[in-house]
Amino acid sequence: MRVVVTGSAGRVGRAIVVRLAREHEVIGIDRLPASTAVQHVGDIVDRRVLASAFAGAQAVVHVAALHAPHVGTVPDAEFERVNVEGTAAVIAAARSAGIRRIVFTSTTALYGRATAARGRATWIDEDVEPSPLTIYHRTKLAAEELLRAAAHEGLEVRILRMSRCFPEPADLMAVYRLHRGIDARDVAAAHAAALGHVGEQHHTWVISGKTPFLESDRQALAEDAPSVLRARAPELVDAYEARNWLLPKAIDRVYVSARAMRELAWQPRHGFAAVLAMLDQENAEVLPPVQIRR
Repeated sequence: MRVVVTGSAGRVGRAIVVRLAREHEVIGIDRLPASTAVQHVGDIVDRRVLASAFAGAQAVVHVAALHAPHVGTVPDAEFERVNVEGTAAVIAAARSAGIRRIVFTSTTALYGRATAARGRATWIDEDVEPSPLTIYHRTKLAAEELLRAAAHEGLEVRILRMSRCFPEPADLMAVYRLHRGIDARDVAAAHAAALGHVGEQHHTWVISGKTPFLESDRQALAEDAPSVLRARAPELVDAYEARNWLLPKAIDRVYVSARAMRELAWQPRHGFAAVLAMLDQENAEVLPPVQIRR
């Protein structure tokens, strides 16, 4: 199958290109050139560039977007242009090219206020209503809504709400893999699974690392996370103690990917141990730890 990946020069876009290239012909589009990951250089709202990239394709994986780090440095109008108008342009170009399937890279960040719960960790799955806080959240949710409307008109839409996936300190990233973070390789594998998923016109999934926590742990996670970690993830606790790292005192949320794992036959493979291995290998995906016992 010929698949177009928008935003193919970015970290997640590149990971998706690498994963899909095992089975498909992949065409990348980005406003920045990036060796073989990008065949078409141009803006996501440039319909001529989209038409050229989409010609002969059977599916689109739409990753291109402005993200949380851009909030406050990029005008809100640019978020609207790239994240919302860009998605509308992708939908229109897909229709013109006869493409029926769009897989969209969304974010768990759009749950916003819904992640706050007094006295217990928030349990976030697909049944929780988003409650956006920032322009980033609002525009990603607006893009989702455009895609759902397109699904009602015949497109096959698969939306993946991925959790944290960017370089950050190892002692934070490792524990995040248990409840609010994911490896780019696992994100890419989920997109590959969504590309081939058979079902109704529209599906939305939360995509995050596999959690050892149970819903019954919610209060304890908020009040005494180390005790829950010792019970549910003793290997992580041992690794933190060996490295003289501090465990988090509280965990405020758990993103749950059970539905995606079931419906996509997908499993996140790169947990906290992968973070530690990348740190030891001096991989730039993992930054030096910050919370060390003195």
